[in-house]
Amino acid sequence: MSAPPGGEEPGERTAEDGAGGRTGGAPRPRAALLKAPALAALVVLVSVLLYALDLVTDAQGRVVSIVAFLSAIVAGVGTVRQTVVTAVWSTVVEFSALAHIRLSLVDTYAPSISTALFGALSVAACRYRVRRDAEVLRLRSAAAALQRQLLRPLPTCTPEVMVHGLYLPVEEDSMVGGDVYEVAPSPWGTRVLIADVQGKGLPAMGSTFSVLGAFREAAQREADLLAVVTALDEAVARHNRYAGRSGEPERFVTALVLDFGTTATVEAVNCGHLTPLTLGPDPARGGPVPLAEPPGVPLGLLPLAPGPRRVERFDLPAEATLLVFTDGVTDSRDRQGRFYPLDERVRAWSGLPASRLAPAVAADLRAFTGGVQRDDIALLAIDRVPAGAAPQGDGPCGAPGTDTAVRQAP
Repeated sequence: MSAPPGGEEPGERTAEDGAGGRTGGAPRPRAALLKAPALAALVVLVSVLLYALDLVTDAQGRVVSIVAFLSAIVAGVGTVRQTVVTAVWSTVVEFSALAHIRLSLVDTYAPSISTALFGALSVAACRYRVRRDAEVLRLRSAAAALQRQLLRPLPTCTPEVMVHGLYLPVEEDSMVGGDVYEVAPSPWGTRVLIADVQGKGLPAMGSTFSVLGAFREAAQREADLLAVVTALDEAVARHNRYAGRSGEPERFVTALVLDFGTTATVEAVNCGHLTPLTLGPDPARGGPVPLAEPPGVPLGLLPLAPGPRRVERFDLPAEATLLVFTDGVTDSRDRQGRFYPLDERVRAWSGLPASRLAPAVAADLRAFTGGVQRDDIALLAIDRVPAGAAPQGDGPCGAPGTDTAVRQAP
């Protein structure tokens, strides 16, 4: 069987997941950083230069012996096949050069045998690297499959809303972090959750799962939004009790729970989360949603609340977009340490459709921070389904190729 382009061997191509599709995260990795023709030309060029330098300096084979390290270099960037070829080439080049210089048999055979042995070690190291990379890729494929089961793919549509979004876990190898979102159609409307677990990355995933599972169940069971939030409080409290018994730290969770019905009024329960923003055709009419300040206490801290939680209401016109997000967005900093001014930037995006808003925020964040991400990031752009529009099913929406869910490490 011939090698595929780029010198990859059939056993080294492992970017596809178990279902036969491409993984939903990073682009498909390659076993070789350089294609075979380019790598061959580079190895030959270096060999010729070393031999020429040895002749010019009359080094008696000391310079050309450096060719032995070519196989080690290729082992770090190439395939096993490329490493084998380079090891054989290096041995032949060194033996031929030393014989041409007419050194003694000992001075010719000993370095050549050493180069061959070093080449064999390089091949073994390359095989280990390729297998290790394949194992990492399999784990990331499993994480991608887990993400597809845990987090609803975006964009998504319900009979009441269309949701586009941005999701960026801070840990590159993690598909799910401390931020979580969910869109749950229910008999009483569409319930939307966005939450931020104390901490970030993989250590926060236990609390993430407990909140997500409780919300999915309660959103379908409870007619009252406060009852949904009560179920979230109880889930976080149970998880913290278990964490305390197992020696893990207890965590609180900031959350914003929204309920979109058939009218323009949106119900909201704010559990210590950031105030959402609205965007419309008129920049002067956008800005923070008028919710009470200070917000309620985070999930898991209900015993510390000065009073019971309350449901607040605000209007979201059909032509407006609601922007909800976690502090990974607003706490992002530039090289001078300044925080990302989301409430100022959104005014420039007034009138921009929600399908383009998430990519615009992602691009602006990368430019502002210089590609440095310090926390998990989640952002949802929510539009109402226009009155009189055809009923939307529950699930992914938009034309093929218009998915605006962004998941890319800067």
